Amino acid sequence: MDQTIFTPKKTRRITVGGVAIGGGADVVVQSMTNTDTRDAEKTLAQIKRLHDAGCGIVRVAIPDMDAARALYEIKKSSPLPVVADIHFDYRLAIEATYAGADKIRINPGNIGGEDRVKAVVSACREKKIPIRVGVNSGSLQRGLLEKYGAPCAEALVESADMHLQLLWRFDFDDICVSIKSSDVPTTVKANMLFSSRYDVPLHLGVTEAGTQYMGTVKSSAGIGGLLALGVGDTIRVSLTADPVSEVYAAQAILKAVGLNKSGVSVVSCPTCGRTRIPLIEIANEVEKKLAGCPKKLKVAVMGCAVNGPGEAREADIGIAGGDGEGLIFVKGRIIRKVPQEDLVAELIREIDHL
Repeated sequence: MDQTIFTPKKTRRITVGGVAIGGGADVVVQSMTNTDTRDAEKTLAQIKRLHDAGCGIVRVAIPDMDAARALYEIKKSSPLPVVADIHFDYRLAIEATYAGADKIRINPGNIGGEDRVKAVVSACREKKIPIRVGVNSGSLQRGLLEKYGAPCAEALVESADMHLQLLWRFDFDDICVSIKSSDVPTTVKANMLFSSRYDVPLHLGVTEAGTQYMGTVKSSAGIGGLLALGVGDTIRVSLTADPVSEVYAAQAILKAVGLNKSGVSVVSCPTCGRTRIPLIEIANEVEKKLAGCPKKLKVAVMGCAVNGPGEAREADIGIAGGDGEGLIFVKGRIIRKVPQEDLVAELIREIDHL
């Protein structure tokens, strides 16, 4: 049964360019461009690819004033709300608000003194733009490292608390928080601890998670585990890969924990010595062909007669393999038997008819 283990925690709601985060809204998938933001044309092309893949919000790096100024052009044509990622120079954050950024991401610990943070808050308040406070284990304040000896969950939460208190001191609460580590247990513990104390929306991620393979594994464990426990309002899967891969991985995580019931969900068996069709090849082909299908369907690709017929009947449509052939089921009913070389084509044809 598709459901999370625990009821999602109710947090405050913020709005990013019309997209709701927290307050019972659906979990939003985010990604980040890896183009040079100063090249507005290339950045927009990537943003449009991310949008087509199902991304809900995009973040762009703003390393200098030229990048901040490029944001004017990017915002004119972006199909997604745009978050400006700012480090070190508070003036870039202010310029990004004028350029139309839908949210500002800062680490108050590296943006400068309180007067500079206050200047960013004032600009965001004027433009009605939320701020994401980003806390990473790799950029903890020196005092916290000295206190705790090394990055740990308690240090990360204390850092987030310090940043929140600073923003609240300036009477600003249009905020979400991200607390990330490249270590999965630290990420999970820190976010659980923060969630137990605050109702501020949480953006989840495992930072510097790694390559497409390992990064997806670590993100699934960290992000998926937190979501299953009811924690998290928006997510980004960080991969050393094409950002579109981050979106597909994030959507798969949401499906796995029962938070995304749209689109096709493919279930397939791991194969064993009873399998008599090339099931691995067939399952991969089915998943690839249905990647962009908007229909809400459960598709079973099963290899033998042990669990195959039962799983296929539980699905909206499915394959149960035999010896060089297979059965196609639709809504629990056997439609026909077809040779293995025709299984995928016949399955897709039936899906088109549903």
